[in-house]
Amino acid sequence: MPGTTIQAISIYKLLVPLREPFVISLGPLLAVQNVVVVIRTRDGHTGYGECSPFLTINGESVDTCFLVGQYFAPALRGRDALDLSGALAELDRIIYGNSSIKSAFDVALHDIAAQHAGLPMYEFLGGHNRKTLHTDMTVSLGPAEKMQADAVRFQQEGFPAIKVKLGDTLENDVARIRAIRAGIGPAHPLRIDANQGWKTADTAVAVLQALAEFNIEHCEEPILRQHFMDLSRVSAASPIPIMADESCGDEHDAARLIRLQACRMLNIKLGKSSGFHRARKIAQLGQAAGLTLQVGGFLESRLGMTAAAHLALTNDAIRHCDFDTPLMFSEDPVLGGIRYRPGGVVEVPTVPGLGATIDEAFLRRAEQVHF
Repeated sequence: MPGTTIQAISIYKLLVPLREPFVISLGPLLAVQNVVVVIRTRDGHTGYGECSPFLTINGESVDTCFLVGQYFAPALRGRDALDLSGALAELDRIIYGNSSIKSAFDVALHDIAAQHAGLPMYEFLGGHNRKTLHTDMTVSLGPAEKMQADAVRFQQEGFPAIKVKLGDTLENDVARIRAIRAGIGPAHPLRIDANQGWKTADTAVAVLQALAEFNIEHCEEPILRQHFMDLSRVSAASPIPIMADESCGDEHDAARLIRLQACRMLNIKLGKSSGFHRARKIAQLGQAAGLTLQVGGFLESRLGMTAAAHLALTNDAIRHCDFDTPLMFSEDPVLGGIRYRPGGVVEVPTVPGLGATIDEAFLRRAEQVHF
């Protein structure tokens, strides 16, 4: 359709300090370093997408995403924005991998398509808004006393589940969870995420068995993702259900983990899967296999987390949401988008498209390039 021809593409660096360092087993994070993609069509539609690259997980940085985006923009300019499969195939043709920056383009293109269809994103993707989304809140890795204090504060603030970053020695991690349970009590839903920190299957099993008494809902990525062949052994020996995260990037990874019976749960992230197109395939595979699914993210603003929230409404097997990182920002540049309500409730926009944009005044201050 001539009116939906892509007329202009802009790429911006989104840099925002965090309120305090966010520490995981892979290292500390001090600031948001994201990329925003804005795609405009001839008929006046504008699509927004955001990615939050992660050097140690998807092998991308704000600089590589900003540069690779400049390979994509000239190739997409002049194409029909509604030819989603053709446009996304072109990104894969241009360069292998680079799932983070691909996800920003994928989301922006889907934003335009959903606006053109007059549907909110979740409905355009075949979903519904009949379930209420709740986010957990994450306790950063650190001294047991600080982690306990943070967990107590999050409980008092009404978050229905608390996620705890681990991945240290058995003794230190058990001490952390013991302190947190002493602070929040034995019943409040508690989840853990090692971010590959226990490395080997034997170490992971030992820690997980030592944590059995603390009533933990699930554990994300206990061992190095390169050791995915050992994950089924960890799952079989663990008293805590295992959720694959870093080892589940796209639908091919999901199919492999399912075939290996490696885990009972999958964590889907748009930045790992290259966007909605592949994320939905992961969800379909997981649902068919009877797995429980979570949708999470990296350090996206409310723009990227709005996309994640729409995804969470597309599949009934998605039962957990990890949408807390925008609450860690020192500044919120997003207009519209998801809203955080009491009790960890996440309210999703019902307007056509994504329903979120970035404040133009903020973008004017950013490093940028235009096509």
